[in-house]
Amino acid sequence: MNVEIRPAALSDPQVLRLIDELDHYQSKLYPAASNHLDSPRDLERSGAYFVGAFVSDHAVGIGAVKVFASECYAEIKRVYVEQSSRGLGISKQIMRVLENYARQQECRFLKLETGIYQQEALRLYECLGFQYRVAFGDYPEDDPFSVYMEKQLA
Repeated sequence: MNVEIRPAALSDPQVLRLIDELDHYQSKLYPAASNHLDSPRDLERSGAYFVGAFVSDHAVGIGAVKVFASECYAEIKRVYVEQSSRGLGISKQIMRVLENYARQQECRFLKLETGIYQQEALRLYECLGFQYRVAFGDYPEDDPFSVYMEKQLA
């Protein structure tokens, strides 16, 4: 299967469908206060680099990275692959593109927040070299549903 990871518009209906799927999935796992989801509008305002994974122009996955240049790190957001396309290495491809972008922006660290019930995501991030850490940015330190991780880039 030929997968193309490329910049994607947050207004693309296929992208919005995947964002909605992710929101629905996470809303079933966690209470609202523990869902730290950036809306498409928030991602646009922050200048996040947003990509889609496409198979024959059909969006099967998404991911974003927000750069915090003054603090020399970037944060992974919204990584998701639709159910029918999982197990094919697409999330790793998305993560490689996002990591490369963060490196190009001269970020020293790549950070993320995910949930305790997302074991597949945790295994992916561990496999990619992420280490567990304490909360960062505006995330609450006492959220029992959150897991924080980072990877040193430099």
